[in-house]
Order: sequence, then C-alpha cells, then structure tokens
Amino acid sequence: MTREEKGVLIDELAEKLKNTTYFYIADTAGLSVSEVNSFRELCFKRGVEYKVVKNTLIRKALEKLDTDYAPFDEILKGSSGIMFSPEVGNAPAKIIKEFKKKDKELTKPAFKAASIDTDLFVGAENLEMLSSLKSKDELIGEIIGLLQSPATNVISALQSGKHKLAGIVKTLSEREG
Repeated sequence: MTREEKGVLIDELAEKLKNTTYFYIADTAGLSVSEVNSFRELCFKRGVEYKVVKNTLIRKALEKLDTDYAPFDEILKGSSGIMFSPEVGNAPAKIIKEFKKKDKELTKPAFKAASIDTDLFVGAENLEMLSSLKSKDELIGEIIGLLQSPATNVISALQSGKHKLAGIVKTLSEREG
C-alpha cells in the first residue's frame, strides 16, 4: 500500500469516526475464520459495522479528530477492529457479550475501548456497564412514562373516588349545619 493510499484510508477512517457517535474497538485475534464471519454476521444483523484496521491507521485517524483519544494509545496493540454503531450506543457491547455467551470458552472478541458521544471508556471492566446503557429512545420513553404517571394517577384517583368525594362533601356540608 502506497503512502497516498494510506493517507486516503486514514482520511476516510477519520471521517467515519467523526460522523459516528458510537464506536468500539475490539480484538478478534485468535478466532477462526468461521467465528469471525459469525461475528460479522451478528454485527450486520444488529446494524453495526465491523471493520479490521491496523492500529497505526486507527491512531492516525483519531489524531485528526477534535477529541483527545490519548487514552486509546495503550489499547492500540495487537489485533484491532472497529465496531461502528450509528444509532445505539450499547449495541456493540451487547453483541460482544452475546457472541461470547454462545461459546463459554471464547475469550474473544475482547472489548478494548469505546467512544460514546466522545466519552471514552478503556478496559474490559467497562463492557458490562456499557451493555446496560439505555438508548436515547429508551430514555425518552421512560421520561414520557414518568411525566404521564402523575397525571394518570390523579385522574384515576378522581374517577375511582368520585362517589367517595361526593359522599365526603355531603358529610362535611351536613356537619357544618
């Protein structure tokens, strides 16, 4: 690969990283060809793109972005692949966990790091937390549910107690007299 080709590849990767809100870096070294293909297929089914890229190219692409990705320097060793998730921040983490769950002896793909809305998470200890993150749509749904809940409770209390309320008002008016 010529220097110009590498430059084009770095620019394309930097643009993709810049335009993708959520991306993960994982290690699939040691997986058989069929296991890697199964992993790619699972990613595709969930709307996540998986691409194996050389660490030096990833590093140079990250250097072109506004965010400081220096914490990623320690994990850009060995084999690395990038998982691009355009809409759901926890999808790559769930895919990694699900794939490893199929075969308990698999230690790969190994989570290395993630960028979620430019927040950086480095190290395998973050995988569980990232997989339990709620998506934007899930959070909006919960907020709407919480906002509707008090109004629903008041309305149902008023409807169920309309006869009680009338009785209480009548009793109170009779006491005053």
